[in-house]
Amino acid sequence: MRVELDPEQIPARDIYATLNSVVVPRPIAWVSSRSADGVLNLAPHSFFTVSCVRPPMVQFTSVGRKDSLNNVEATGEFVVNFAAEALFEQVNASGTNFPPEVSEFEAIGVTPEPSRTVGVPRVAESPVAIECTLHTTLELGDCTVVIGQVRAIAIDEAVLADGRPEVRLLRPLARLGKDEWSTLGEIREITRIRHADWPGHFDPSRRPGSGSQS
Repeated sequence: MRVELDPEQIPARDIYATLNSVVVPRPIAWVSSRSADGVLNLAPHSFFTVSCVRPPMVQFTSVGRKDSLNNVEATGEFVVNFAAEALFEQVNASGTNFPPEVSEFEAIGVTPEPSRTVGVPRVAESPVAIECTLHTTLELGDCTVVIGQVRAIAIDEAVLADGRPEVRLLRPLARLGKDEWSTLGEIREITRIRHADWPGHFDPSRRPGSGSQS
C-alpha cells in the first residue's frame, strides 16, 4: 500500500516537508553575497545544482524572498562556498534568521577572503569557492531560481588528488529532511555501461526485488 499525496488537497508546508524528506541527500550552496549597502551575508541553500557546463553555470533556489536573493539582484554577484563537514555548526548557524543589517560572517565567526573576479568575499575556511555573476533569475510560485555564471573556482590544494577535487578529502555536508543532515558515508564505484557492451553485461532478472535467487 502507498500513501497518496495530492498537492491541491494538503497544506503547502506538508508538501515542502515531504519533498525535503525524499529528495535526499541535497548538496548545500553556502552562498555569500553583499547588500547594496555593503553588508555581507552568508546563508545555506539546499536546493542547489549545476545548471550548465559550457558556459559553466550553477543555480540555487531561494524559498521565499531571502537576503541572498535581494543581494544578488542588487549587486549581480555571489559566491558558492563548499559546505564541508568540519564547518557543520557554522553552516547551520548561518541559517539563523538574522536581520539584514547583521553580517553572518561576523555573527558565526568565519573569515571573509577576497575573491578574484567578484566583489563578494569567499569563506576562507571553506575548501572550495565558486565565484559567480548573475545570469538570470526565474520566479516559480513562491520561489526564485538564481542562476549564476561561474567566473572562477578556487580550490584548496589540500583537497586535491591527481589535480582534481577528491570527495574523501572534501568531506561534504548534505541536507536531509526535518533537522537532519548527512556526511559522506559509504562510497560505491561502478563503470557506466556502453551500449556496445550491453549484451550479457546486465541481467535485469537479478536486480533487487526481481525475485531471482542468488
